[in-house]
Amino acid sequence: MPYFITSTILFVAALIIIFWIHNQYHLDIIVTPAKPPINPPLISICVPARNEENNIRRCAESALAQDYPNIEVIILDDRSTDATLSQLREIASRDSRLIPISGSDLPEGWAGKPHALFQASAAAHGEWLCFVDADTFLKPEAISSVYAKAIETKADLFTTMNQQILGSFWEKVVMPLVMTALSVGFSPRKVNDPKTRDAIANGQFIFIKRSVYDAIGGHESVKDQIVEDKAISEQVKWNGYHLVVADGMQVLSTRMYTSLATMWEGWTKNIYLGLRDHPSMLLLGAFGALLALIAALFLPIWPVLGLLLYIKTGDVLALGIILQALTVFGVLILMRARVARAMNISAWYAWTTPLGAGVFASMMLTSAWKVISGTGVTWKGRLYKPK
Repeated sequence: MPYFITSTILFVAALIIIFWIHNQYHLDIIVTPAKPPINPPLISICVPARNEENNIRRCAESALAQDYPNIEVIILDDRSTDATLSQLREIASRDSRLIPISGSDLPEGWAGKPHALFQASAAAHGEWLCFVDADTFLKPEAISSVYAKAIETKADLFTTMNQQILGSFWEKVVMPLVMTALSVGFSPRKVNDPKTRDAIANGQFIFIKRSVYDAIGGHESVKDQIVEDKAISEQVKWNGYHLVVADGMQVLSTRMYTSLATMWEGWTKNIYLGLRDHPSMLLLGAFGALLALIAALFLPIWPVLGLLLYIKTGDVLALGIILQALTVFGVLILMRARVARAMNISAWYAWTTPLGAGVFASMMLTSAWKVISGTGVTWKGRLYKPK
């Protein structure tokens, strides 16, 4: 009886947590394909690129392929040691709208990406600045569609959550769990509510009025921030401007990582920076890691424990424990299958949830240890440590 009562409590708690976690995605504003505007203002697409030879051609060519008729594309090569700059120069020789710039050395007190975007924006002439990561690719109607939605919502800064391109096995195992965790970590409805101080932006795509960008001091105002996208969003919203976060999956896609190694480095860095800059998040991070560990370790053995109890005691309540465990696991798999389909991968990857949860928990715990120990993280050849 005590085992069954404990199992029942876990059963109810698990179902509540599963349903709550999987109902936090509230991107009510959706960017849908729109036609190019009449008499369009100049839009400057600014891309920072550091050792992006695998992405930069596709990124640049997708930007140049926009049906929006009045753009310039400025790509700042941030001292790459690969073929990034040579590729840019070759593309620019065929299309004068592409302006490749060689970045200067990183000054004291600056983080890498803010400095790259600061230099790119200094060369831009548009009424709107569109900051795009080098691993982000625009459909031909993307800028027209985002511009239309930004005007419709009266946004001063408009940012999107993009469709994630998942190629390798490990991307398909881990990334859906990470994206679910992100949906729990912030509320789009609060971000879009001008009465709250909640602010976030996705650095993969930020669309901002030039006048507003200059008014807040641009990237110079957040020059030492590694999570510069969130810092910029805070500067915008906290100074009384209108911040909007939207679903851009119909017109934008991103390939963040291509392997377990690059994913581990990237997400360990991102989680580390979030925990470092917001120490109060350590407790929430520990809770997230605990949930991931439970999903990775306990859920698969829960029905086994019930079966062993039944074999040992013959108690019919042990069969109830098995049923509860299988029900929780089944509900979780159904929810993860829904997420998988939304991310354009096979629903069968839902069955890898325990494996992905184990990797995610490891990244969370590693990041927390790096914060506590002060060892810092390395990203694209640069070491970032606690201040």
